Amino acid sequence: MALTFFSAQLAAAEWSSFRGDSALSGVATTVLEPPLEVAWTFSIEEGSESSAAIAAGRVYVAGLDGVLRALELDTGELRWSYDAGAEIKSSPSVFAGKVYFGDADGVFHAVDAALGERLWVFQTDGEIISSANRAGDLILFGSYDQFLYAVRASDGTLAWRVETDSYVHASPAIADGVAYVAGCDGYLRGVRVSDGTESLKVELAGYVAASPALHGGRAFVGSFDSEVLAVDLVAGKILWRYRHPSREFPFYASAAANDAVVVIGGRDKLVHALDPATGESLWTFTMRARIDASPVISGDLVYVADRSGDLLALALETGTERWRFETGEDIASSPAVAEGKLVLTTLDGTVFAFARMNTQ
Repeated sequence: MALTFFSAQLAAAEWSSFRGDSALSGVATTVLEPPLEVAWTFSIEEGSESSAAIAAGRVYVAGLDGVLRALELDTGELRWSYDAGAEIKSSPSVFAGKVYFGDADGVFHAVDAALGERLWVFQTDGEIISSANRAGDLILFGSYDQFLYAVRASDGTLAWRVETDSYVHASPAIADGVAYVAGCDGYLRGVRVSDGTESLKVELAGYVAASPALHGGRAFVGSFDSEVLAVDLVAGKILWRYRHPSREFPFYASAAANDAVVVIGGRDKLVHALDPATGESLWTFTMRARIDASPVISGDLVYVADRSGDLLALALETGTERWRFETGEDIASSPAVAEGKLVLTTLDGTVFAFARMNTQ
């Protein structure tokens, strides 16, 4: 029986978690056409490495100062702040009125999205950079203690955990009751959400920090072995491997995938667009610096950012540049696109909110 992978089309018109939906497809439901202009900015003194979440008219951003903040999407006004007490690199996720994230002390937090008050915490034995995903009443995330965790959304009690052979840096993607996580041990694992049993284990032959993007019964993921791989999740085998003919650089960013294309940025300064069926290169685009931020597909465009501070919109079909904004700040986090805005955080501490420019 073929798997049915739900993606951005089943998500609300929000960007409530890392990569936008449960499948981590990196596809926005909002079609945001350039030219864009800066609607507002907000400053985080110690900077941010995590991506923003957008839900119910608010933006949730986490800082390296250990503070989670809720801002008004329209104005950037601070509504509340929550001090976790430790550095935050995990991107916040918002599900059913709660914000979830992990911190450098291995504490996983659930916070009231309206008030910014702590609801519960769960302690692991390693730093948490993985972002949370949701399956029913369970919240899933990884830790540097080498476990993938599922905890109950109601009270944070442990439902199950699965041990891997190294850090779980990436976020789990979920489809049809199975969580898929690519680990630093070089495997892609499928784990049944119902009971935590392992249903799939595919050797990727390379260290993986990126989260898998699920689409069409496949997982797409880049590795530190300079490859992008497609895994058939029904057959449990690698369908294709892509490697640039001359540039040998790691892929840290996660991919974005739809029916027509897989887009991923590399530390080779290239944006790579690949055929999802064959892995053949459709086009590449050269940025000014390495790309650690994951791309976002919005309509017939893909938004990409690099470590030089450039944010670009490229035509999805051809890779032609359609719009560019130079922030002048180091960007490691991925764009969030929803509700007519694109929100981006920088390592220098600026939160940028972009909206379509009024050209009339």
